[in-house]
Parts: sequence; structure tokens; C-alpha cells
Amino acid sequence: MSSTADKVKGTTNEAVGKAKQGLGKATGSDRLEGEGAIQEAKGKGQKAVGNAKDAVNRAVGAARK
Repeated sequence: MSSTADKVKGTTNEAVGKAKQGLGKATGSDRLEGEGAIQEAKGKGQKAVGNAKDAVNRAVGAARK
């Protein structure tokens, strides 16, 4: 998967996770709130992977010059 795809998936998971947390708080659902927190963390991890791929690609590109 490309770094851009990782970042897009990460951003999507973060947004959905935050929405689930808000809905869980509003409805009093600890389960939904917990699922949201997990999904948000997953999204942050995916974005970090995308950023790491970008950094590696930049380093490889600079080393080739």
C-alpha cells in the first residue's frame, strides 16, 4: 500500500473513531465509545506508517543523488 493510501485510511479511521466515541458518550454506550477509541488509535498508527514510508522514500531519493 502506498504512503498516501495509508494516510487516507488512517485519517478515515481517526474520523470514524472520533464519531463513534462521541456517539457512545451521547448514548451512554461504553462499548461504542471503546470501539471508537480503538479505531482512532488504529488510524493514528496507519498515518504514522504512511509518514514513515514517506521519510524512507525521501531518504532513499536523497542517497541516490
